[in-house]
Amino acid sequence: MKCLLKYRWVKLMRSHLPEGKGVMGAWARLASRAAFRKGNASYCGYKNPVMPGMWSGGIVGLKSILGVRTRKQALETMDTLSRLGYIKYELDPHTKKLTYLITDWVVECSGEECAEGNVYATDGYGFLCLPRSITQRLSDNKYIFDESDAWLDLWCRTVYMDKRNAFSFLAPAVQYESCGAVLTLETLGRRWGWEKTKVWRFFKKYGDVFALYRLPGSYGCLVFNKIYPVCEETVLPTQDKIMRILEEIRILAKGKRKEASDHEHINKMVVWYSKNVIETILSEPEETRVALSPHIIRAYFSHCRNCKSYIYDCKGCYSLRSEKKKTGYIRGPCAPVDITRIAKELFTYEQ
Repeated sequence: MKCLLKYRWVKLMRSHLPEGKGVMGAWARLASRAAFRKGNASYCGYKNPVMPGMWSGGIVGLKSILGVRTRKQALETMDTLSRLGYIKYELDPHTKKLTYLITDWVVECSGEECAEGNVYATDGYGFLCLPRSITQRLSDNKYIFDESDAWLDLWCRTVYMDKRNAFSFLAPAVQYESCGAVLTLETLGRRWGWEKTKVWRFFKKYGDVFALYRLPGSYGCLVFNKIYPVCEETVLPTQDKIMRILEEIRILAKGKRKEASDHEHINKMVVWYSKNVIETILSEPEETRVALSPHIIRAYFSHCRNCKSYIYDCKGCYSLRSEKKKTGYIRGPCAPVDITRIAKELFTYEQ
């Protein structure tokens, strides 16, 4: 399944709701227990008509859904969500019946409604469809995010196989806006109202869901979603694979004038050249990093220690210049090197 940034909604599994405290965690629990079709819901012997995105019951049932102990905590949470525009709810003082409606309910992806059976989905089964912009409301209101708010904010920004983000072909990746494939802890901190150290602790705590990869220099970092539902099993990329894609983008962007910071510049380059990288690198099978042939040694180095001349792998564009061919030697800026000795060292290093 492709999940492009232009899609207005994303999937959220009922078995993996946002973790930690926060209004979005409460919203997700309410949405996961709402009716998925029109019908009559049964509660304490009463039949209550409901519509998609609606729930009807009592305070005891509401406390069970929210995971709180007191009636006051449940109603305070409902008031906060109602004030932010996420739900509408009513409490009948005589019958004690409470009804809430999810205002951001997505119906386009629900498919054909079931004519029979329960109107409420089984707890922990299936998935929800929610708008990508559902957490943007908190940021626009300068709301200080809690853990579940940040958790869902990252989830809603997950993209997969988006041609404007080459890294999303490796695994589901978190991306903000069109030029936001590469993130920084400072940017996320400003969005969530956190300090940089708190953002770092968040990723350490929820590393089982969101994997963070640091990029060199002041570029920033990449964030991948480990459990986002796609057709195939998610396998996180290696650091070498990420660096190879990054280097390919930098090669294609050579000569482009940098008018902003390194972070902003690399984000623009990712948007501009991701399609080229997808066609040239990601479609190729994995190759061994060290290969030996009768006349050529192909190896991947960062640079030559003696002369600072960059040496790329077998697909690279730079090779040591030789003034005169000689069997068993490579001539160039450095002194002649014995091929046999290099091969032994490389295989020893790999082992």
